[in-house]
Amino acid sequence: MPETFETRGAHGLRIAGDRRGDPDATAVVFLHGGGQTRRSRSKVAASVANRGWQAVTIDLRGHGESDWSPEGDYSLESLAADVRAVLAELPPDPVLVGASLGGFTSMVLAGEMSPGIARAVVLVDIVPEMEEAGAQRIVSFMADGMEAGFASLEEVADAIARYNPHRTRPTDLAGLEANLRRNGERWYWHWDPQFIHGIGSLASQLADHDRLYRGIGRIVTDGVPMLLVRGQMSDLVSQESADRLLNRFPQIEFVDVRGAGHMVAGDRNDIFADAVLDFLGL
Repeated sequence: MPETFETRGAHGLRIAGDRRGDPDATAVVFLHGGGQTRRSRSKVAASVANRGWQAVTIDLRGHGESDWSPEGDYSLESLAADVRAVLAELPPDPVLVGASLGGFTSMVLAGEMSPGIARAVVLVDIVPEMEEAGAQRIVSFMADGMEAGFASLEEVADAIARYNPHRTRPTDLAGLEANLRRNGERWYWHWDPQFIHGIGSLASQLADHDRLYRGIGRIVTDGVPMLLVRGQMSDLVSQESADRLLNRFPQIEFVDVRGAGHMVAGDRNDIFADAVLDFLGL
């Protein structure tokens, strides 16, 4: 069973996390995407811990059991500052594994705010120039039921199935509760609605491709190994957008996960875990 912990991030916000494995071992820190929680990385974290690493999963601010920002501050700088506070309590030279929003956070933290803070970086289905249509589909999914909630877990499963039609619908819906909170008789996504209300400000940061490329450039120029893991069926990271990154920085390793969309870990956790473990063998 994981050990739950709390850290005070930027502006005193409480950041919740789980750790597995030897607390003195090098940490592999998993950062989830927008609208997810740390529970979405539990399986791969267990695999990493079983191989002798310390596996750490955290809820980004406004998500899961971490505090919501009273000001609705979900800027990349604040997200990165929270993660830096978590890393300060771990052994030095961690590995960052950032999916989607967690990947952008890793670019800013390791490539701009605190160069040299990580010994390696894994980007999970995210690149600076993501596909606009895929990004809009994510926002629409997160907005679905955000205010009104859902009457049942079946309604939640229906919403997920509309977003991920290629994924097998679970027969046991209890597992969905990890990403939900209950208020009265209705279920709600386990994140702050202000995250979506303020998405325009975050979107403007994500549109600054030059800044994000500079961050990645600083990481690889400093000799930090980097891996890009793409879901082959992703509508957020096309092969063309992945190639633009890989052609610019040929030092970056690449794994294309067959049968996976943007939610790589949820779609093909087995291949994702193997890719991360192989990379950690560097």
